[in-house]
Amino acid sequence: MKKAGKHVENARKKVEARPYKLADATELIKKTHHTKFNETVELAINLGVDPKHSDQVVRGTVVLPHGLGKSVRVLVLAGGEKQREATEAGAEHVGGDELVQKIMDGWTDFDAVIATPDMMRSAGKLGKVLGPRGLMPNPKTGTVTADVAKAIKETKAGKVEFRVDKAGIVHCPVGKINFDAPKLAENAHAIINAVAKGKYVKKITLTSTMGPGIPVDLAEAETLATAA
Repeated sequence: MKKAGKHVENARKKVEARPYKLADATELIKKTHHTKFNETVELAINLGVDPKHSDQVVRGTVVLPHGLGKSVRVLVLAGGEKQREATEAGAEHVGGDELVQKIMDGWTDFDAVIATPDMMRSAGKLGKVLGPRGLMPNPKTGTVTADVAKAIKETKAGKVEFRVDKAGIVHCPVGKINFDAPKLAENAHAIINAVAKGKYVKKITLTSTMGPGIPVDLAEAETLATAA
């Protein structure tokens, strides 16, 4: 096994073997930061579910109060008047079948895709391209909608999608390491409220791209989810 570097070892030593309140965990994640780039901070929520059963698949969306700290390039598949609405709402790319063909030809210069219901017959061709990237429009996540202006606004404001993986874990970004700790904590609160409400939670860990995992106090998390 490759030995961890000095900076990684020092970061790990700062994390005690105990659960942390969210406010303390976000303060600590900033103290363990040791790289030169602006790392992404993420929550990993281990749920007591079996994703093999369709009724136990946990998925949804949440708008983070402080966003993700990055600009989101939105593509809207629509026709007629909806194209004008999308452009006025700030979408970077707006079009119909010609955009579908462009994507099928290999173009992927966008971060989110929204489609109106009437475009889903054409958009359905993009499953193999958008599916693996988690960008396929879906009514359950609000990305298939006639209210394109609202969807664009929420996406640019920091709307994130979550879905439990095969291991029963939900991974969801909280923001960037350069965020103030209270803002990271508030974003984390929003995610826990959305993901854990009514679900049995085994474990919650706060981590960053290159940082150590920090265990989050489950009792506090359950209280937050119940109160939401």
